Amino acid sequence: MVLDCCLHMKGTNTGTELLICVGLLRDEPKLRAMECVVQGIIETQHVEALEILLQGLCGVPKERLRIHELCLKSGPNLGAVASEVRLLCDLEQPEPTWTVRHVGGAMRGAGAEQISVLVRTVVESKASKNVLRFFYTLGYKLDHELLRVGFAFHFQRGAQITVTVTSVNKMLKLHATEEAVPVTPGIQLVEVTAPASSDNYTEVVAAISSFCEYLAPLLHLSKPNVSAGVVPTAAAAAASLMSNGGGKTL
Repeated sequence: MVLDCCLHMKGTNTGTELLICVGLLRDEPKLRAMECVVQGIIETQHVEALEILLQGLCGVPKERLRIHELCLKSGPNLGAVASEVRLLCDLEQPEPTWTVRHVGGAMRGAGAEQISVLVRTVVESKASKNVLRFFYTLGYKLDHELLRVGFAFHFQRGAQITVTVTSVNKMLKLHATEEAVPVTPGIQLVEVTAPASSDNYTEVVAAISSFCEYLAPLLHLSKPNVSAGVVPTAAAAAASLMSNGGGKTL
């Protein structure tokens, strides 16, 4: 059973507004007001060592990921300010599930510049399988699509943290996920995120920063689009983790 609902999000810092009307699943939609995030890259040859380290730190089973991501952009008939919406299809589920995700503006000001974690507004919700057709009807156009394959850990460590490690692939043909090829062969994307609010984002930032220190020997994590490349110590750290199994919680 599907319900037709509307989500209204106002960008806190950009002043833009987005009205998303989608067919939502009857289950309670997953909505976030803010999100804290850092990203980094790691060579594929060291991913197994990173997984061992994360397993020891998190103490929870990993979740396999195979996400088909479609980036849609609004056409000229939808207003002067262009908007971008991402539709995520979880292909790991027996019945593929869809999520609508819109990322708003990042927090600005002197305080935001001084922290290494990006704090931004975000809204997302589960959606029905006809959501792509719905956005096409609204006038959105497909800008690009990706296939992200890898794994994730979800755990509590001062905040509800999620770590994803994925190979980012591009499609050679429209929606041809089986023919996807890596965007950057030999490199995988690592992302650490946690939901936040205007009342607790400082605590969430502190929790993410503290957790990232454990990963520093393998990779450098920073705000999105601010990459320091691979870490010189990664090979030695990976060798050490692989030799001792790295299974103990730090």
